[in-house]
Amino acid sequence: MTVTLIKAPDDTRQDAQDATNAPASSSRPERRRARYLRITKAALADERVRTTGRLAVRHGSYVIGGTRVVGRRVWDGRTASRYERMIRAAEAAGLMEEVEKWEQRGHTFRMARHRRRMDTIQALLNLPKAIASALGAGTGVLLFVGVLLASARHDIRDVLTPIGTVIDLVRWVALIGGVVWHPFLFTAPWIGLAAVWAVGRQRHTAPQWALPAQDRDLGGPITPSSVVTAFRDLGISALRKSIEAMGDVGAAMLSPIVIAGCGVELDVTLPTGVSTEEIQARRRKLAENLNRHEHEVFVTIPEAARTVRLWIADSGALDEPIGPSPLVTDPDVRADYKSGRAPWGQSLRGDAVALSVYQRMLLITGLSNQGKTASLRAIALWLAFDPTVEFWIGDLKGIGDWGMFEGLASVLIQGPTDEHACAVTEMVEAAVKEMERRLMAPPGTVHDPLVVIVDEAQVAFMNPLKDDNKLPYGGKKATSRYFMACRRVHNQGRAVNVTLWQGTQDPTDENLPKLVREGAHTRASLVVGTESQAKMALGDKAVNGGAAPHMLRQGLDKGTVVVASDGIDIPAGAASITVRTHFIDTDPAKEIAERAKALRNGVATVHRLEVVQDVDPLADILAALGRTPRMRTQDVLHALRLRNEAYYREWKHGDLKEFLEGFDAAPHKSDGVMVVDRQKVIDALTARNAA
Repeated sequence: MTVTLIKAPDDTRQDAQDATNAPASSSRPERRRARYLRITKAALADERVRTTGRLAVRHGSYVIGGTRVVGRRVWDGRTASRYERMIRAAEAAGLMEEVEKWEQRGHTFRMARHRRRMDTIQALLNLPKAIASALGAGTGVLLFVGVLLASARHDIRDVLTPIGTVIDLVRWVALIGGVVWHPFLFTAPWIGLAAVWAVGRQRHTAPQWALPAQDRDLGGPITPSSVVTAFRDLGISALRKSIEAMGDVGAAMLSPIVIAGCGVELDVTLPTGVSTEEIQARRRKLAENLNRHEHEVFVTIPEAARTVRLWIADSGALDEPIGPSPLVTDPDVRADYKSGRAPWGQSLRGDAVALSVYQRMLLITGLSNQGKTASLRAIALWLAFDPTVEFWIGDLKGIGDWGMFEGLASVLIQGPTDEHACAVTEMVEAAVKEMERRLMAPPGTVHDPLVVIVDEAQVAFMNPLKDDNKLPYGGKKATSRYFMACRRVHNQGRAVNVTLWQGTQDPTDENLPKLVREGAHTRASLVVGTESQAKMALGDKAVNGGAAPHMLRQGLDKGTVVVASDGIDIPAGAASITVRTHFIDTDPAKEIAERAKALRNGVATVHRLEVVQDVDPLADILAALGRTPRMRTQDVLHALRLRNEAYYREWKHGDLKEFLEGFDAAPHKSDGVMVVDRQKVIDALTARNAA
């Protein structure tokens, strides 16, 4: 006998090995269940199986839901339950006049129903007599017709012909009824089933996920019943039991639903045993129960205890753009640093939102490419229409987003390198020195606003370079030059109108230290990745009160900011407000900046603040004049001090006049004030260089 050895496949050997290594307790039923489980998972992963499942669930739900709807209609039509339900809802809302109306309607319905029942009983009592009378009268009529027929035909047998015809008719009706009765009994249940299926299909009683795409409810109107149902189905046992136990089926929980912009707003008072945090944690499920996307439902905590405030957007409304900024549409716009407010955008309710920046430090953060620079720049463009405001700007992105401030800002540093970050740090330190100078001024001195703006501030915080004294420019320690400069401005700057605005992205403790972000009076956040980042951006109080920038949609909610500030009108009881900011593109921003420049006497923009070693007063005077043909000597001196405080601090009007007289460019009077002529300075500089 020949024996052939065949090598077992790898999977067969693996199965054999698994069987050998399996514990003794492993039984065949357990292996069978595991195999069935794998088959079930594979089947559920197949789209054809899922489609079939949705089909079965959909049509089964049509039948069940249709039966429920028909049953409710029959019950409401035969009983006074509809009136009782409306009475309870009116009582819960405190509408006592409506209660009286529905009570009267219910009483009328009951009286009419009683009369119908009494009439039915009386009709049953009179039925035998009525049948006998009808038979007698009918027989008499038939006999009379028979007599007439017999008289006409002269045949006595025709007297009974009408009665025989009626008997034959009854026989045929009975025969036909006997033929169709059994098929009718067979088809009647199916007809009823089809009827309730049609009702269920019309009312969309199937779950949304099982409906065809064209039949899904993409956001119908918000009604009290839909809100109560959404809360009941949140999966909170105590809430569900409380709603079912209420006589008004939860109507007492709701305030009136009011239209609020592109949505509706209402307050929901929770029953005892249910916390507001539980509702906030189920925001997504609540939105789905209301047939909305998560970003279309906002849950905040008002002042009232055990209450949540819902703002529910109309379906798709938040995807529509808002109108242009008033800075673009109004050529006569003006700004006032102290009493004015920047037109920033619209609230979710559709109301115009304006921001006060008076003596307020500002921080805007968010993920990259979500509209941070545009949101920050829109405020600065408005403030540029106040000619008393001076800007020092550091743009550490360096792609020209702030280029239109050339000629508006006294300092404009643009670039992404570490060296640019060092220059921005020195700019903020210069602002600290200016702040200290103002603080040392005599009491009552009025100081023009100085707004220091640093965009992409995380670059300055993460700058690895050190100065000659080995002090780091970046970092979050007390030795960090940028960190300490920010802290000093935050501590004392607002008292002398020196404020710091910062824009940063993807906040962490490393690129946005805690002490710096908490020093901002106005904190705004675009979309961020996590709740912890939202708390970094806005603070724990705002996030715990319902602020949710981490729930915004990256890429779809560009320019939408959640703001916590006392400089903006926030609804009573709320800790923050969500604003859809106006987007001002680069070209319109340049046009706005040109209009703002026309309100000023010309600003000489420098691109780095530092101690100047080789001083050239004539060139500095020309730079201070900028494009202004004639400038007051006082303004020239002020601009010179900004360029080199150490050198020009002691210069007075006489010093400026004496210097320019040596170049035949001495100041002269114009409209009663002493001015410096730009063309004379240019001629003097040209002549000197040619010599």
